[in-house]
Formats: sequence, structure tokens, C-alpha cells
Amino acid sequence: MMQVPAQYAIYPVLDASLNATSAVLLVIAHRKIKQGRLAAHRALMLTALGTSSAFLAFYLYYHYHVGSVPFQGKGWSRPVYFAILISHTILAAAIVPLIIVTLSRAFRERFDLHRRIARWTYPLWLYVSITGVVVYFMLYHLFAP
Repeated sequence: MMQVPAQYAIYPVLDASLNATSAVLLVIAHRKIKQGRLAAHRALMLTALGTSSAFLAFYLYYHYHVGSVPFQGKGWSRPVYFAILISHTILAAAIVPLIIVTLSRAFRERFDLHRRIARWTYPLWLYVSITGVVVYFMLYHLFAP
């Protein structure tokens, strides 16, 4: 297995923590809008955007310096891991424009259009955040030697 240099070892756990935080914020924000608490929803969604953006910055920095970390699992775990990883990666790329459009509609107070796209953005963003934690756990803990 590839040895991660010590100065970069904190980044995977930091990224997983930011993904987990984003997921929690998204769920709470969804509850707040269902309760009609618009200001709380807005604050939580902007915080989720901040944590997801921080994740992306740290993720890119880490992989620029460390490169790819190979999956060590064998047998049944390989297809499970790669199915999760592939769906996560595709949806992570797709979620960025969805988030931008969803937020721009909210900022322009086009709430009818905001709700229409948020019905897609929310579950996909939540899936990406959760599967990011799952990928981290499988790659660095579950099957690491």
C-alpha cells in the first residue's frame, strides 16, 4: 500500500468530516424549510455550501500532492467499493452546476423554480456527501492493511 506522507495524513479525515458535516447540515436545513423557517434554512444551506466548498479545496490539494490512493479490499468488497465510488464521482461532478442553479434561483427569489430543482439537488447532494464518508471509511479503515 502507498504510504501517505505525514504532512498530508490529516486530509482524508478532514475531508470525511466536512462531508459528514455537510450531510447533517443538509438534513437539518431540509427540516427547517419544511417547518417554514426560511432564515434558518438559508443559513444552514449556506453553511453546507461552505463545508462542501472547503471539502473540495482540501480534496484537490491533497490529491494534487499525494495522488491516487489504491483500494486494498479483495473479493466482494471491490465491486461494492467501485460501484459506490463511480456513482459518487459522477454525481459529485453533476451536483456542482445543480447547486449553483438552485442557489441562484433562491437568491433571485424565484422560489417556484428553486423548489423544482431543489427536489433533485437535495437528495443528490446528500448522497454525494454520505458516499464521500463511505468511500473514506472503506479506503482508509475497512480494508487498509
